[in-house]
Amino acid sequence: MKNKTYSTIQGDMWDGIAMKVFGNESYMDKLIEANPSQQTRVIFPANIVLNIPVIAVPTSSNLPPWKRGDND
Repeated sequence: MKNKTYSTIQGDMWDGIAMKVFGNESYMDKLIEANPSQQTRVIFPANIVLNIPVIAVPTSSNLPPWKRGDND
């Protein structure tokens, strides 16, 4: 399995990156743990490559279709 990465854009922050890659900013701690060399950053410059850990992201069927991404 190939490791997933994310290349930052100017102004990215941990919570925003977690929202982009996992759909929930509460997983930012997993991102920080997976990137120990970047742990002290708060706001990223462009082109920092971060490792994206594989985590189990639960899905909720209580969300309305437009929030779930259903196309029906």
